[in-house]
Amino acid sequence: MAHGSDSNDSSYTKSPSPAGSRRGSSDNIKKVMRREKNRIAAQKSRMRQTQKADSLHLESENLEKENAALRKEVKKLKEEAKYLSSVLTTHEPLCTGLPPQMTPDLIYSPHHHSVSPHHHGSNVFHHQHSIAVSHYQH
Repeated sequence: MAHGSDSNDSSYTKSPSPAGSRRGSSDNIKKVMRREKNRIAAQKSRMRQTQKADSLHLESENLEKENAALRKEVKKLKEEAKYLSSVLTTHEPLCTGLPPQMTPDLIYSPHHHSVSPHHHGSNVFHHQHSIAVSHYQH
């Protein structure tokens, strides 16, 4: 094949008119610079995208660990509540400090987070309770 017969050959150039050669080389330089600038911008964009994906992956892993820890804590607290409820149920018949009209529902409601020391204006817990709660004491 003769030199210059392949139109894709970078060494092959048409012989432009003398006035158009300056404009043509200027356009080529601008084209090359624009392509280089675009290549760098695309590279930066891909890098940012990778960094964002890595960041989201780490955040996902951390949230999964936190979720597992919270589920474990919820399970432990449910077990503790069940145990304390059974301790209270066992203790109620033995408790002499409760007036006869007091029912367990009035003393402890599952919607409240604490035992009420005062109900209907009377002090319910005047005497010392000695309940062994060693199972969950910290």
